[in-house]
Amino acid sequence: MARRPLPRILSNGSAQLARSRELARTAADSATDVLHPLITIARGLRRLASAGRRKWADTPKDRRGPLLFLMASVFLAVALVPYGPLLAVIALMAAAAWQGRNRAAQTPEGPDESQIQRLQSLYEAMVPYFSTAEDPAPLYAHGGEWEKAFPEYEFDATGRITHLAIRYPAYFPDGEAEARARIEHLLSAKSGRGREYRFAWDEEGNQLTVTVLAPLPTDIAVQRFVTAPGETVLGFTDPTEVQRTLPLGHGAQARDVPPVVWRTGIRSTEPHLLAVGQPGSGTSTLLRCIALQALQFGDIVIVDGGGTGDYACLTGRDGVLAVECALAGALASLEWATTETERRLIAVNRARQAGHPPPEDTKRPLWLLLDRPTALGQVAAADGHKDPQSLLQVPLRHGRSANVTVVVAEQFDGLDALSDPVRQHTRARVVLGAATAEQFEAVLGAPPHTTPVPQVPPGRGYARLGAGPVLRLQVPATPDPYDDATSDDHRQAVLDLLPPRTTPADAELERVPAEPEPVSAEAVVAERSKART
Repeated sequence: MARRPLPRILSNGSAQLARSRELARTAADSATDVLHPLITIARGLRRLASAGRRKWADTPKDRRGPLLFLMASVFLAVALVPYGPLLAVIALMAAAAWQGRNRAAQTPEGPDESQIQRLQSLYEAMVPYFSTAEDPAPLYAHGGEWEKAFPEYEFDATGRITHLAIRYPAYFPDGEAEARARIEHLLSAKSGRGREYRFAWDEEGNQLTVTVLAPLPTDIAVQRFVTAPGETVLGFTDPTEVQRTLPLGHGAQARDVPPVVWRTGIRSTEPHLLAVGQPGSGTSTLLRCIALQALQFGDIVIVDGGGTGDYACLTGRDGVLAVECALAGALASLEWATTETERRLIAVNRARQAGHPPPEDTKRPLWLLLDRPTALGQVAAADGHKDPQSLLQVPLRHGRSANVTVVVAEQFDGLDALSDPVRQHTRARVVLGAATAEQFEAVLGAPPHTTPVPQVPPGRGYARLGAGPVLRLQVPATPDPYDDATSDDHRQAVLDLLPPRTTPADAELERVPAEPEPVSAEAVVAERSKART
């Protein structure tokens, strides 16, 4: 059976359709160029009509009558003036042409040459990590197209990358920490050192989002924060990480900043805190900031193991029970704190068994602030005394029920000398200053989601409360007001928060016996009332 040839229109139909589409596109472009003024005027008339309808809808009903009368008067005046209607039409067309113009700024589409070169070099650097020889259609290849790998990108005014979305093949082991760390290190090096980057891995979609984080503010001084009793502001973080802001007074202006709030007390899940950092990282600043906030509602005992005198401004203040630098004073104060914790537990237990509320002398918070306790531990071991950390076991274990909070600040070189109770019960963690990723993970229990920079200002670091996320942290400026290098504004901010003195600064504080006997609740209340009067 002979086959009939296809009709001519079907054999070369594709070429005719292509020519027809080209002719139609050319005609449409020509018509658009010719009718562009009319399109602009029509768009302007539509916008003017919309504005008139909105104006009429916003006008109260009692004023619509006078408005109609005014419009009718204008129309009548225009009709009576020679060449009035013609001038009115010309004015209307001019206004429509002005309103119908394309207001969008003519921005260049796509990156410029320098940005393209930066993206291409970044693409070439990632080829060894995101490609294999067995891939039949590799997404990453030398000399390949970076447009498919980088669907989103943003640059700053200097031409450096501020936001980048990266697609990677499904066989990349994004679940392994080492593989992800190599990519993050490469991106932070190629995109610009000295900046903090946040890496968001979408393992289901095989996409990595890189975002450059803005530096946290360092000009916020300590002040009376708007918090509830039992809440302590450790510092400030990124606005996308917390759902709360605090109003601050900054010079003549006020602003809201996102805080890192640590909750203590009976219902706290992280009643004790451990802060670790290098010398000069700001751990003493953090302890001073916590002390000034704690004095608003409670009493504090400070043990300065380093003996630097950074807490001399608190000596003799109302609510400051002791500021100890020597071993004997530290042991006596911590022994009293242990006895006080036990006394509070007994008083609360008796009140609950009798069906009464807890006594008032057990509700006032007691804070134990220890700066470098391992230094005193070395002195105690040399002199044959007990380690001061051994006296923290009762306050750490039963502090939440007794309303006793322990805060320990230590340096990285003394981290191994911390006792097991301190490590186990301090579930709120803060790391300040420059450190390696391994050090951050060892203290916080999880690596940060940003790349730490080698040079950071004092008080900058990370915080993690219990099993929560790792947050960037900037501690409020709380310097020693007796330090000559302190600015006047920050010195005055600290002095404004200091309670009044109850005893002379140079007076010798009464020492507690080495082995204090348990005291009654009535005696403690009477002694505290006598000291305040």
